[in-house]
Order: sequence, then structure tokens, then C-alpha cells
Amino acid sequence: MKFKFDWFMKGMVVAVLLAFLWPAPGAHGGFLHPELLNKIGIALVFYLNGLGLSLVALRDGALRWRVHVLIQSATFLIFPLLGWLLLKATAGWMSPELQTGFFYLCALPSTVSSSVALTVAARGNVPVALFNATLSTLIGVLLTPLWMAWILGQSGGGFAVGPVILDLCLWVVLPLVLGQCSRPLLSKWASRNKAKIQVVDRLTILTLVYTSFADSVQQGIWSNYGPLILVETLVGSLMIFLFVLYLMKLVARALGLELEDQIAAVFCGSKKTLASGVPMAHLIFGANPALGLILMPIMIYHPLQLAIGGVLAQHWAARPKEN
Repeated sequence: MKFKFDWFMKGMVVAVLLAFLWPAPGAHGGFLHPELLNKIGIALVFYLNGLGLSLVALRDGALRWRVHVLIQSATFLIFPLLGWLLLKATAGWMSPELQTGFFYLCALPSTVSSSVALTVAARGNVPVALFNATLSTLIGVLLTPLWMAWILGQSGGGFAVGPVILDLCLWVVLPLVLGQCSRPLLSKWASRNKAKIQVVDRLTILTLVYTSFADSVQQGIWSNYGPLILVETLVGSLMIFLFVLYLMKLVARALGLELEDQIAAVFCGSKKTLASGVPMAHLIFGANPALGLILMPIMIYHPLQLAIGGVLAQHWAARPKEN
């Protein structure tokens, strides 16, 4: 599985550049009305996620509890601990907004599509990957905002958990449930039109990326930072990914997991979701003018995990087949 700089990644670059060149339409008060557009976009993304999530995957992969505990612990315990240590290590020289962005990256759930795709390509345990990717999405709706509430409370930042949970229920949980309820009627249609649905999903996320950066540019956030901020984000994201990747390999091997389970654990346990991360950030951070900067780590982490994961998948796929 080779890494491809596909149209979605190119679209992210275009969305960010457009926000810097023409921020007014996507900023608060702009003619795109992002206050309403973003909420509709978030609901659409999670409705499509609900429509695409097959809960049969939870049943098929449910019995291998050791690998499940490992993956979910990595996603929602090891990653946040790593993010907290990064905050302590960078206190005083990294911008608070970027620190928040790195912890947000660490608090996010795993991906669904790329975790499963890489596991398939590497000939790993696909039911385990499906189970944990699906479970991670559901758990993240609750745990990600709770982790952010804790860390922002530690740093003295204000964070009203109640309104955020209410917004998440209204714009994330409800669309997910409605998507699931639609499956008996629309699952066959969704399966036939999977590529088109993915295009709509990705275009919606790109719109959210544009509005996030447009507001940051309009508020003058980026005028305080130079190119060094991009280098810091790239180095920090790479260090986090490689650390968790090798830790998952070591722990999975130490637990005596079968190689197919190890592969699923490495891919699911080291991934973070951009597709859910961008819309959730709009609900968690609200009208924070530094939202574009907060999203930088996950936007850098996303192509890194695909590029390195693709190389690793090719390595595992090349192993001899068992008779």
C-alpha cells in the first residue's frame, strides 16, 4: 500500500491557502455564515459515519479482549499521557495554542478507514481492526471532550463541559444514531455509492478546515508566528507517532499476540482521526480564534501516519504466506 498525496490532502493545502488569501467569507460574520454552515457540516459528517458503521464488526471481533484493551488503552490513556508529558516538556517555549493542539491530537479517537485499510494491506486481523476502529469512534465522543476539559482546567483555561457535551449529543451522537437507524433502508444504496459519499464527506471536512483557518487569519493569530511553528508541529507529530508505533509493537509482542493481532494493534493503536477531529474541534473549542493553530498537529499527523503506515503495511504484506 503506497502513500498517495491524493485529492483530499491537496484539498487541505488549498483550503489553508485560500483561508490566508481570502479569509473574510469563512470567518465569523462572513457571507458563508460559518456559525450555521459548520454545524450542518458536522451533522452531515457524523450522519455519514453512522450510515457507514457496521455494528456487525463489533460482534465479529469482540472475543480477542487482550488486543482490544491494548488498542483502547493506547488511544485514550497512553496517547493523552504522552500529550501531557509534551506539555510539561515544552512549557515556556511552545505557544499555548499549539500545546493545546498537540494534546487534542493525543485525545482523539483512532481512525476507521485507514486503520482497516492498512490492516487489510498488511494481512492483519481485519475483524479486530474493524471492532476497535468502530469502538474508538464511539468512545471518543465522550472521552475526547473530557480529556480536553481536564487539561484546559489544569492550565487555567475555561472549559464548560456541559454545553460541549450537549452540542456533541446534538450534532455528533444524534446524527450517528440517525445514520445507524437509516442503515436498514439505505445500507445497500450507501454501499453502491460509497465513493460518492466519501467525496461529500471529504468536501465537508475541507470546508470546516477552511472556516477554521479563515477565522484564525481574520483575527490575526498567525501574525504572531513564523515558519518555525510548522517545523515544531512536524517534529512533534513525528516523534509522537514513532514513539507510539514502536511501543505498540513491543507491547503487542510482549503480550504474545499472534502476528495478525499485532498488526491490527499497531495500526489501530497509533492512528488518530482527522475526519472526526476537525468537526469535533469546532464543537469543543467553539469560536476560539486560534482553532486553525489548534488543528495543525492533527493535519500534519494525518499524512505522516498514512505515509509511514503504508511502508510498514508493505513490509508485513511481503512476509511468506502460511500453508
